Amino acid sequence: MDRTAAVRTVARAERFVDPLSRVGLGVVILLAGLHKLVAPEAWAVYVVPPLDRLLPMTPVAFMLLNGVLEPPVALALLVDRYTTVAAAFVTVSLVATVCYLAVAAVLTGGAFVDVLVRDVGLVALAASVTIRAAGVDGE
Repeated sequence: MDRTAAVRTVARAERFVDPLSRVGLGVVILLAGLHKLVAPEAWAVYVVPPLDRLLPMTPVAFMLLNGVLEPPVALALLVDRYTTVAAAFVTVSLVATVCYLAVAAVLTGGAFVDVLVRDVGLVALAASVTIRAAGVDGE
């Protein structure tokens, strides 16, 4: 394949970027939400003292609540309905999570930094989906 043909192939694939990003984000949020419903204790370990006192409920109940909220948002992303609102919800939620994990990492001497790094990437993905769904093109 010559260089011009390769460039044309990549240019044609560009139309898949937005749906792939939206569906990828939706799948991640759906799986996380369902797992929080099935195994909230596995997620509750991220709530560390003294930050656990800031929650108005137990860490397990908090994860169950998130498990109830996340699947409908994820389904909205997957079926491309209310996409801007759903992606914005995920973006705000992930920004809060990243801030929390940064504080938790400092308080615990570095625990959960791997999750923090991953979630920074998810924030970028969610923000990108939000911006594209809102039709903001930077011009």
